[in-house]
This record gives sequence, structure tokens and C-alpha cells, in this order.
Amino acid sequence: MSIEVQELSKIYGQQKAVNEISFSLAKGEIVGFLGPNGAGKSTTMKMLTTFIPPSIGTAKVAGYDVVEQAMEVRKRIGYLPEHNPLYPDMYVKEYLHFVAKVQSLGKNAKNRVAEMIETTGLTKEASKKIGQLSKGYRQRVGLAQAMIHDPEVLVLDEPTSGLDPNQLADIRQLILTLGAEKTVLLSTHIMQEVEAMCDRVLIINLGNIVANEGTSQLRQRGKGAYVHHFSFDSAVSYEKLKSHFTAIKIDQLGKNSFRAIQDNSQDIRAAIFDFAVANDTRLLELRREESKLEEVFRDLTKNPSPVNSQE
Repeated sequence: MSIEVQELSKIYGQQKAVNEISFSLAKGEIVGFLGPNGAGKSTTMKMLTTFIPPSIGTAKVAGYDVVEQAMEVRKRIGYLPEHNPLYPDMYVKEYLHFVAKVQSLGKNAKNRVAEMIETTGLTKEASKKIGQLSKGYRQRVGLAQAMIHDPEVLVLDEPTSGLDPNQLADIRQLILTLGAEKTVLLSTHIMQEVEAMCDRVLIINLGNIVANEGTSQLRQRGKGAYVHHFSFDSAVSYEKLKSHFTAIKIDQLGKNSFRAIQDNSQDIRAAIFDFAVANDTRLLELRREESKLEEVFRDLTKNPSPVNSQE
């Protein structure tokens, strides 16, 4: 496994920011790491990248312990923190050469800097000072520094923050390409990114892992695998509709519009049509869709997380 976490905790005074969590990531996986603000995401990432030590438990990256073998971990991991720490007075190319030197790339430094500039779309910005760049381009510089030493594992905390739609598509594709050969742990609040890039999802809430499964399996949790939206061209009794579909949750969205939520074993479209015929009304809309990850996420994290300045 590229990342192995066993009963990992971080305690600040009386508060457990991370509470005995365990998970693992294999080579070639892109795993989304989700949770509300203050849930423990950034704290966990800082422990994995050796920025802060765990209070209890163990974590290994590429087989090396993050406490006992921290330098070996740092050689094999690339980290883009949530607040991208850059030197605004340095030029882009100058900064990347500085990072290459820190990573002891030696004679390979020039080629890696040129490769990262091209890979992250910084060619036109390479001679500018970092402080002159937009937030999106500064984010690209952060990605370039995280990847310059060709690490086995990438830990990316909000990597697409501040990117415009065109930049977003480019960086998503880059992460997907990297994920074919590397292990990527990706934190984001954008569920579309999870759908587009991630093989699996970890959700943390109040310092605890509350989900660890594939995206398709995760959709089947919470409110159900499918949601039906439907509306009629005349008034229908909500109570009558609920009594007709006794085993299914029905929500009234508008005067004549409704939502039905049921598990993966049912397809109730024919039953909705039959109900309309039996009640002398017509269907104006009948739409079936998979439950969205946003709905499952809200269901799993509905308990509010306390504000945690360390996260």
C-alpha cells in the first residue's frame, strides 16, 4: 500500500481533531477526501506529510513511517497545502529551480523544471513574478512544486481552488493522468470533481471516518440509489399519494410536483404513471436520476463540526 493509516489521532488539549482513523490507499488510486470545514481533513494531510506528528497511532507512506522515517517520506510525497505557500517576489522559473535544489535533483533539475512548466500550463507565465499571477496560476505553481521530484504519492488539499473552467478541465486531466501511475489523495468541496476523478471516497466528520467506499457504492447510501421527480397537470392529494406509495418516501416540492426516493431494487415510474391514470390526471414530468453525492454527503455529515483553528 502507498498509504497505510492505523488508528491515527491528533489531540489538541481537550479536543480530538482526528479520532483513531484507519484507511489505506493503493498505487494507482485517486481517492477523494471529503468532510465539512473543521472535520479533520487538513490535520490528517499534515500528519501524512510529516508537517505535524500524530498524537496516537501510525501512518506509513510508501512503506516509511511518518514519524520514525520522516525524511524518507518527504522524498516520496508531493504536497499541495490548502493555503499554497509561495514566495511572491520570486519568478516562477526561479522558484521551481529553488524547489528542485531543495529536492536534490542535481543535473536533472533543469529538465524537470521545464517539464513541470509545460505540464502545468505555465509556459507563458514562467518569467513572471509569482505575486503577479492570478490565484489560478499560483495554484498551478503549487502543483508544479508538488510534482517536481516525481513523487510516488501526491497529497493535494483543494488543488483546483481558484481555477477558471478551462483551467479546471486541464488540471483534472493532469490529475487523472498522474493517478494512473501514482497514488493521489485529493481533498475538495466540489462533488463534481469527485465524480470526475476519484475511484473511491473517504468522508471524515468530527474527526471520524464515516464512509470509505467507491463513488457508485456511496450513492446508494443515505436517501437511496434513485430519486424520481414528477409533476401532474392538476391538483393531487399529497396524503393520497403517500398512502398509495406506502414503502417509499414522498416529498412535496410544489403545488403539483413531488419527489420520491427509493432503494436500488425498485423502479416506480410505471407505478407513478398508473397512479396518474387512476386519479384522472396527466404527468407533465417524470424524471429518474441517481442520488447525488451531495445528498449522501449531507446525510453523513449532518452533525455540525465544531470550529477547529488547527484544521
